[in-house]
Amino acid sequence: MRIGTQLQYAGGFTEAAAELADLEKAGLDVVAVAEAYSFDAVSQLGYLAAITERLELTSAIMQAFTRTPTLTAMTAAGLDFVSGGRFTLGLGASGPQVVEGFHGVKYDAPLGRLREIVEICRMVWRREKVVYDGKYYTLPLPPEQGTGLGKPLKLINTPVRERIPITIAAIGPKNVELTAEIAEGWQPIFFYPEKVAETWGASLEAGKAKRDPSLGELDVVVGAACAVGDGLTELRERSRDSLALYIGGMGARGKNFYNELTVRYGFPEAAATVQDLYLSGRKDEAAAAVPQEMVDATSLVGPEGWVAERLAAFKEAGVTTLMLTFPQGTHADRVRTVEQVKTLASDL
Repeated sequence: MRIGTQLQYAGGFTEAAAELADLEKAGLDVVAVAEAYSFDAVSQLGYLAAITERLELTSAIMQAFTRTPTLTAMTAAGLDFVSGGRFTLGLGASGPQVVEGFHGVKYDAPLGRLREIVEICRMVWRREKVVYDGKYYTLPLPPEQGTGLGKPLKLINTPVRERIPITIAAIGPKNVELTAEIAEGWQPIFFYPEKVAETWGASLEAGKAKRDPSLGELDVVVGAACAVGDGLTELRERSRDSLALYIGGMGARGKNFYNELTVRYGFPEAAATVQDLYLSGRKDEAAAAVPQEMVDATSLVGPEGWVAERLAAFKEAGVTTLMLTFPQGTHADRVRTVEQVKTLASDL
């Protein structure tokens, strides 16, 4: 099981980046940069490529709809170039609030668009002339839609790799099926190991049945808050705020993917309550209404023995890359946590 971390939206980037050298020495394998509607991920990943030597770099995630497919491919190839072949392209559909509200781009057909984006990216990386006639993307642009002067082109540079790994963030059944079919990696959220089979098992099986063997085994990339030690119950409880934000506030009523996931996990009443409270501005009450079972199952904050048991559950559920967030502590604490988790994971 590989161990990684994700740089947070808030806080000092330079300070966080400076820590990576010590975390890398402690055994960290991967570092991810998110995007949402914060600063773009690409600028930060380029900086990290220059100051790290071994770490895999990944976007978690770049929004698929807000760049053209070829720009996405060029950007990924550029990051793979400056990092010496250490970049993984993390993609996701995001949601209509961000895509339409912040970017002014219509949010439609996420499954179809993601499939075509992945196909175009791989065409670009192989340095083929980009001629693509899809349902959502046509390259070159048809003459009647532009000047008629567009011509098929291929990437000028030869990429470091013609197959840059792609990880797709997905939690909906059809999206998970697509991911298991076409991507090297899958990134769910709020991963509850004991409920994976009933929540996503059929989708994963259906997708893998159509999977190209050349993609290899699916890399399951999962995030969790982590701190190892006694007396950390209050620290584990802090994840309630984040869970409530997503379950209650990320998306509109009736169009919230994280709320729907909570329902599929078996907490329909709690999902409705958290959303009602959050959307009415009662955020503390919404956090308190998140099921204790969900708080505990998605966390790696607790005594060493308990964390070891949860790591075993994550591994049993198929997790191959574990992305840690550190809810508190100094730089030394974070280095020690990485060392502890690497040791515990190696003993599984």
